[in-house]
Amino acid sequence: MFPYNDLFKRLTSLKRERASEKTSALLEGKPAADAVKKEKIGVKLFSFAAMFVFLLILIGRAELVLISFRSLFTAIALLFSSPELFSEIFTPEIVEFWVGAIYLVTVPITFAFFIKRSFNKRVRADEEKSSLGKISLKAFMRNSIALYASAIIFILYSAAFLAPFLAPFSPYDQQDFLVTAYQPPFARLDALILKQPKAQLLPMQQGSGTTPQLANTLISDLQILKTRNEPHAIRFVNEYRLEGNAVMYRQGMRTKTMSVAELAGNGKEKIAVMRTFILGTDQYGRDILSRVIYGSKISLSIGFLVVLISVTLGTVIGVTSGYFGGWADAVMMRVVDVLIAFPALFLILIIIATFGNSIYLIVLTLSFTGWMGVARIVRSQVLSLKEQEFILAAQSLGLSNMRVIFRHLAPNTLTPVIIAATLRIGSIILTEAGLSFLGLGVQPPTPSWGNIINEGRDSLLNYWWISTFPGIAILTTVVCFNLIGDGVRDALDPRMRG
Repeated sequence: MFPYNDLFKRLTSLKRERASEKTSALLEGKPAADAVKKEKIGVKLFSFAAMFVFLLILIGRAELVLISFRSLFTAIALLFSSPELFSEIFTPEIVEFWVGAIYLVTVPITFAFFIKRSFNKRVRADEEKSSLGKISLKAFMRNSIALYASAIIFILYSAAFLAPFLAPFSPYDQQDFLVTAYQPPFARLDALILKQPKAQLLPMQQGSGTTPQLANTLISDLQILKTRNEPHAIRFVNEYRLEGNAVMYRQGMRTKTMSVAELAGNGKEKIAVMRTFILGTDQYGRDILSRVIYGSKISLSIGFLVVLISVTLGTVIGVTSGYFGGWADAVMMRVVDVLIAFPALFLILIIIATFGNSIYLIVLTLSFTGWMGVARIVRSQVLSLKEQEFILAAQSLGLSNMRVIFRHLAPNTLTPVIIAATLRIGSIILTEAGLSFLGLGVQPPTPSWGNIINEGRDSLLNYWWISTFPGIAILTTVVCFNLIGDGVRDALDPRMRG
């Protein structure tokens, strides 16, 4: 007789085992789903917070932003009307305000579009469709450390773009260093408001017509932007008091007298303002916070430009060498071997000593001494890819070499290139900071994180804040870029996605 009872028991046990396996799988997948959901909520909260902060800056600096846009349109009109007159009035410092104003308006709009898109159910359903890019992005979004590092890098680059609107002082102002020199963080000082203008006024154009009117409008706008809408000069004092029609004030050990007529105001509440130096001042009385913010423009832009140029050059040479082979491969790889064998730092020092040091020369020098590793990585990828079926099929169909390279080979070599780029930005920033620290990089008074540290190294024990805060900025930036590089590597590697 067939053992129906045993068979029933076996089927029942198998169902229970499968049910337990499904339950365990669901339980194991639930934390991952919850983590993804939390990270999506975190990204949305960060987007809301960032948009709110940008709107606050936009409202607080609305007048400067409007003047920046007006001066931009006026400058464009004057450039077409009278290029000679435009070249006489134009200063590169004003471009910072134009870029900052455009960035300040563009970023909140972008975040608003992203937030609206994230709440659109149809868009969310389309985003659920799998593709290599979307799978990699989701894997990167699950890496909390890489997301935090990306948020910090975004804040640093935003501070660099918005430096004219965020910095409380000009980074070049050496103002009354008898009073302001070596002030500790959060020091507060009184400053008398003088009648004399803060900066030298440009002469207005004479005559009538569109061109002189555009020139005068641009001159007045540039004057307002240059002084950050504070037309009067100020004089920092340790203390002051009114005595009739005179003002007695002390600067260091010196006591001086000034007529009230020389001040912008007539009453005690109007003749002085109080300024706070959040990160302290250096030996020349310059604000450390302003110099660190403006220094981020130099350090971060150099890192980005150098990596962009070196990665592009290395990719082109690597693809060319690996795809064509033969004598081209032999010549290019021998050049790579020679340049890699030569110490990069010595080569940089030789070039700077021969041609002088400037920002553009530093960018070119670091770019042309850092492409060899990328070229080798790309060449190895191309050598493995060009023998695969899809490349052979493209060649058999009669596609040109350029089409095969740009349509099939180059996109498939981007993964190691992106990883190398994100990991290299940190090392480039360190190299630039080291050159500036040695006095071979960006030259004072242009602020850079490296030369700010160099300026404070002789007084590090007594006035620690001069070198500490730019050092923290360098450390934070390099660590964050390395964490982003690790996150990108894990996201693009199928074995690390989980």
